[in-house]
Amino acid sequence: MKKTLLLTAVLFSICITAQKSLFNGENLDGWTIYGTEKWYVEDGLLVCESGPDEQYGYLGTNEHYKNFELTLEFKQEANGNSGVFIRSTVEGTKVSGWQVEVAPPGSNTGGVYESYGRGWLIKPDPEKDKALKMGEWNTMKIRVDGDTITSWLNGTEMITLTDEKIGAGEGSVALQIHDGGGIKVRWRNLMLTEL
Repeated sequence: MKKTLLLTAVLFSICITAQKSLFNGENLDGWTIYGTEKWYVEDGLLVCESGPDEQYGYLGTNEHYKNFELTLEFKQEANGNSGVFIRSTVEGTKVSGWQVEVAPPGSNTGGVYESYGRGWLIKPDPEKDKALKMGEWNTMKIRVDGDTITSWLNGTEMITLTDEKIGAGEGSVALQIHDGGGIKVRWRNLMLTEL
């Protein structure tokens, strides 16, 4: 019994050690801003907000991540149309990669969209949209391993997709703010575990 408890404790500590925070709650160290939209830290939260140009904007990690599990929390204010890109690269405000959608009700949060490519690869069953809590904190989990990506929203599995093109992708994790203006999203507890 003691050996089992010790082994469990060791495995738990290894898992905790392997998990890293992508956001330090103080500044944007480790990230790069793309575009003219606003990205800033307020009260320990990461905030994205439409700027005067009302264009697409991205905040990408300086490090690239291939296989990982990412958990984060988001709170949509105003329009709330955003997203989490995986294995992506950005030039100017043109992104190459795959977005796990973060959007208002009825707009496929948790689905996967390929920008400047094939468009929607998979949308969640419309019934699952009730997992989204607009205006409140939501927890999203994204697991990317080889060719397979799975997303969860507040504990509900939204999609699982296996796709060779995603499997070949390389790049960073990036948060998006959609064009059109009037968008504001708060983020916290961005935790990544490499697989």
